[in-house]
Amino acid sequence: MAGVRAVMVASALSLPLWAAACVTPPLQDTPPSPAPPLVDARTTPTPAAAPPVPAPQPQAPPPATAVTPPAPETKGGAPAAPAETAPVGTATAPAPEVPASEDPLPSAPAPSGKVAGPQTVTAYYVLLDDGGSNGVRFGCNDSLVGVSHPSSAGEDALAAAVRALLDAQAEPEQSQQPPEVYNALSESDLKFLSGSFDGTTVTVYLAGTLSMGGVCDLPRVEAQLTHTAVSAVGAIRAEIYVNGLTLAEALRLD
Repeated sequence: MAGVRAVMVASALSLPLWAAACVTPPLQDTPPSPAPPLVDARTTPTPAAAPPVPAPQPQAPPPATAVTPPAPETKGGAPAAPAETAPVGTATAPAPEVPASEDPLPSAPAPSGKVAGPQTVTAYYVLLDDGGSNGVRFGCNDSLVGVSHPSSAGEDALAAAVRALLDAQAEPEQSQQPPEVYNALSESDLKFLSGSFDGTTVTVYLAGTLSMGGVCDLPRVEAQLTHTAVSAVGAIRAEIYVNGLTLAEALRLD
């Protein structure tokens, strides 16, 4: 019995050490996590703004591409010259065909840069004592009539008309048979120097001598020279100078 008690006493003494080893240490308190912030029900959270969407930009159309067919081969194996091709998307109209029975229009001749002069000019003469029956009545009951004279191509109309009047041997146009006219300048020796036209007035410069057969030749000379110069260029009035003097002054001297 004594031995049993010793065993029991030893067991009782060692029990706390064994129990102490088997006891789980008490758990430590974990600090509570912070509570989420309270949301006020009266305020509504503002949503984040969406990023701006870029506007579409116009794009240039793709460049047209040309399609070049392969060059055909000619006899002998040499490649022919490539034909011109039109860009894709364009239509080329075929050239119109001219019927064989219709001739193409003739092309207009290119201007030579020089205007051809008139083929005829008109000089004025006198029908003595005609009284205006065959022309314009003036002076000593005479008539003033125009006679056509041929002129060379390219010759100035004013110079050609005045020279025909001053030339007593000037022949009229073949198609015109003038009556027996009188030239009051046939006895004078005058030369044409120059002339001009400003659109209204024609001016003629002469040099030489005036010879007349009487007082009735004064209006005849003036009418012949004035009407010849005016009709040559289509002027309204004429100014005639002889040796630097007006025609009226030259006629008074003679």
